[in-house]
Amino acid sequence: MTRIGFAYNQKPELSVGGRTGTAAIEQRPDEEPPSTADVYAEWDSAETIDAVASALSALGDVIRIEADESLPERLRAERPDIVFNIAEGLHGTNREAHVPAICEFFAIPYSGSDPFTLSLCLDKARTKDFLTAHGIPNARYAVIEDEASLSRLLAGEMGSDSIFSNFPVFLKPVHEGSSKGITEKNLVRDRDELETQARFLLATYDQPVIAEEFLPGAEFTCGVLGNGASAQVLPIVGMNFESLPAGALPIYGYEAKWVWDTPDEPLDIFECPARVSPALQRSIEDVVLRAYRILGCRDWSRIDVRLDATGKPNIVEVNPLPGILPNPEDNSCLPKAARAAGLNYDELIQSALRHAAERTGVTLRAQRRRAARRPSPVALPA
Repeated sequence: MTRIGFAYNQKPELSVGGRTGTAAIEQRPDEEPPSTADVYAEWDSAETIDAVASALSALGDVIRIEADESLPERLRAERPDIVFNIAEGLHGTNREAHVPAICEFFAIPYSGSDPFTLSLCLDKARTKDFLTAHGIPNARYAVIEDEASLSRLLAGEMGSDSIFSNFPVFLKPVHEGSSKGITEKNLVRDRDELETQARFLLATYDQPVIAEEFLPGAEFTCGVLGNGASAQVLPIVGMNFESLPAGALPIYGYEAKWVWDTPDEPLDIFECPARVSPALQRSIEDVVLRAYRILGCRDWSRIDVRLDATGKPNIVEVNPLPGILPNPEDNSCLPKAARAAGLNYDELIQSALRHAAERTGVTLRAQRRRAARRPSPVALPA
């Protein structure tokens, strides 16, 4: 019997705006730096953790392992055959790499990308450096390291060819996911807004801020399953920004994910499959798979794309630990794309683990019976 370790971080039970497990950002940029209300946005709810454990149970005995201080001892004591990892971590710029690194220390196979890829993709600036070096399109950018670099920027030391010569510009904390620190106020239209919001983000999140040229075109997100040459893009998800509240900016940020989208009034924000031309679909899939492979992603990921003013797809974010909310009524991109491909939630989770097992040579319980299964409704790698 295959023993599957399941590593995760569970959100504290908070209730704000009709949702459980997170809190809205209430503070204004002119307030004193708070303890960020979105601190647990990356972690998973009890509902998601239960759903993943249930899906994994079809492939072996599931051992739940909370990714806290006890994880190294639990892994050493339990010695699972393979670990299914969705743990985001809490502390440090390499927090998403902690579980895989500990698994490697104990020589335990695990699902998903390796520590290097997880750390690289959590650093938005270094991800863009990597993409740019390999000729993969992404928005022009600059990094505001601290108050001193912001002061130099405002004094004009960045030069006339910098991205700040042509507003608007979009700001993001460098080392965050799940839209932490990404609100409508981050779209800055002049030097005064840039200074105000950059200072707020630097103080609030205690990390550098990346400033990107704002891409005005349509936005998409793409789930990827598989490894190497066999990796495939699931049906593309398009963003329907017209579903946002009146006057909202065309940004899928913290407000859209966690404040405006409630169980009582869900946003109709996703269109899947996205209505795009065959040529644009091929172009999006090409840039997504190039980024997936160049960055070393494994088993599964979600990659965000936005079109520039010429209609060319640019990589916006790469998420090797994708969100996987189980309820079809929730706006969760990867499960929605999987359903459009003919995979239910359990099959999505099991597919990711099967890719990891095949990659690492681990035999899962269900693999002995695969010959009796009906073929998948789509030609996706198992």
